[in-house]
Amino acid sequence: MIRTSLAAIAALALPASLSAQSTTQDQLEVRYDRALAAGYKALFLCSALANAQRNGVERTPESVEQWELTGVYSRIQPIMDELEYTVLPNAAGRVALVQVEWADDMPPRFAEGSHDQGCRLAPIGLDAPMPEMRVPALPGEERVRKGGGLTIPVKLIETHGGAAESPSHMLDPVIDRAFGADYGEGTRTTAVVVRHGEDRDGVLGQGRYAPGFGPDTPQRTWSVAKSIAATLIGAAVQRGEVKVTDTLAYGDWRWDARRSITIDNFLRMASGRYSDTPGNRTDPLYMGGALVEESATGWPLLHPPGTVFRYANNDTLMAVKAIEDTFDGYEPADLFADIGMTGTVAEIDWGTDYILSSQVWATAEDLAKLGQLYLDDGVTRNGKRLLPENWRDYVSTPSGPQPGNGFGYGASWWLFNDHQGIPGDTIAAMGNRGQFVVVVPSRDIVIVRRGEDPVGSRFDIVAFTRDVLASIP
Repeated sequence: MIRTSLAAIAALALPASLSAQSTTQDQLEVRYDRALAAGYKALFLCSALANAQRNGVERTPESVEQWELTGVYSRIQPIMDELEYTVLPNAAGRVALVQVEWADDMPPRFAEGSHDQGCRLAPIGLDAPMPEMRVPALPGEERVRKGGGLTIPVKLIETHGGAAESPSHMLDPVIDRAFGADYGEGTRTTAVVVRHGEDRDGVLGQGRYAPGFGPDTPQRTWSVAKSIAATLIGAAVQRGEVKVTDTLAYGDWRWDARRSITIDNFLRMASGRYSDTPGNRTDPLYMGGALVEESATGWPLLHPPGTVFRYANNDTLMAVKAIEDTFDGYEPADLFADIGMTGTVAEIDWGTDYILSSQVWATAEDLAKLGQLYLDDGVTRNGKRLLPENWRDYVSTPSGPQPGNGFGYGASWWLFNDHQGIPGDTIAAMGNRGQFVVVVPSRDIVIVRRGEDPVGSRFDIVAFTRDVLASIP
């Protein structure tokens, strides 16, 4: 009887214990989500404001809240909306620090601004450094209160919108429709740029921009940065510093099977490694302030390299790590200068690693120049061969495993395959929230569409590309 009673008591106690564990885990997840939401908000406010300032334009925090900080992941959106922030300028009036309060017993999450390298997000729990950054606004600058803090001076950038004169009257209505709902319910287009043939020094339709955006307004490229990373690697190949068949003997990798993964495997999302989440969710790095070194390198091998397609930020990050020794002589800023992408910045983590899976800020005009480089077979407008002669063929060849989602995948460029009305040589760089750079070599056309599309909405880039091509003689 005694044993039975004890067993009964134990049986009754077990669910309560599990329930307590579950409650504790739920509380931890809620707290972690708050920390991530604060990091997301700090970084996007800092990057959007600081990178615009670098290009000579000003954006307001309210504009960033309206565009970049709306329509994000459902787990953090309501949290982020309630978090108070402070934007602190340095003595020159530039964004120096953005802080976001998230817990009474922890320091604010913060992102630190740099004129040349955008912003970098600090790890959770780190106190903001350099008190000298916390200086009052310069004399004559307007102060705006938000959550008890000081923001940068307010000056709206010029709006470039409305119908523009175009060599093709048929193209203008297509671009107009891109700013409505015709290519996706709920989508929000911020810019469209089309380059064609002899008009490549200008822009068909002169570019079209949403209110508050213009030719000098940078936006985060998200995964378009992966195609930029492939371009950086191509430039290293052209200089003879690496080969895509090179492997990465990184740290402990030299002692296990990961030493057989090549740069080509990484570029084709075919490393065979496990990652915590597929796609564009790398929360510890993107929102938590973790380092590339700690978040991207440790995942184990699950499949033979080159046999399984798994779209993962970590593959791009490791491809870039494979060439990081070349950055002493040629870094991303040098690539942008050679292409003429003067409004583009590649941001780094809290250490020294570039986050070239996503964290590049560029104007629509600069992304058109990236596409133009591929139209011109890797030769810049001043005649410098930046990429190997066969590089466009290389990135557009689906020699690795394929995603099976209607698109093909080459070496960090998407392939349009057999979509009706679109030439088979069409390639594209694609990123979250509707970032697209479409390159059509056989038609000598580059199409750039930028957006801030909310989660759950999707811009139909296939239909838009088809309509643009049909509108250009």
